[in-house]
Amino acid sequence: MVGIDTNVLVRYLTQDDPKQSAVATRFIEGRLSTENPGFVSTITLCEIAWVLAESYGADRKRIRQIIEGLLATKQLVIERSELVWKSLRAWEGVPADFSDALIGQLAIAHGAEKTVTFDRTATKLPGFELLA
Repeated sequence: MVGIDTNVLVRYLTQDDPKQSAVATRFIEGRLSTENPGFVSTITLCEIAWVLAESYGADRKRIRQIIEGLLATKQLVIERSELVWKSLRAWEGVPADFSDALIGQLAIAHGAEKTVTFDRTATKLPGFELLA
């Protein structure tokens, strides 16, 4: 298994840089397999969601499709994939960021009763409480 950084996945997903996108594509499609998968951390997923929204104008539907696609790819191992799926469900219809949904699900999985935040939008997610 080999870890994959955000920038490699973004180049692969967006195909926006001819040279780096070609290298990323050769690596992902040519070197990764179910026997030798790539590892994608939860941090990387948060970064991907942020970069796609902020730099590429991707909407929530597109970000969700991309994350679901990564989860379904047999050549990738997604850290805590079960929590990523729960995060996607929690994120649906809530104006919070995907990263907040994942932070909340990770906290719950580690035994937290709640996640406190100053972000009013994040409080729309299950398990969040506004710290006042």
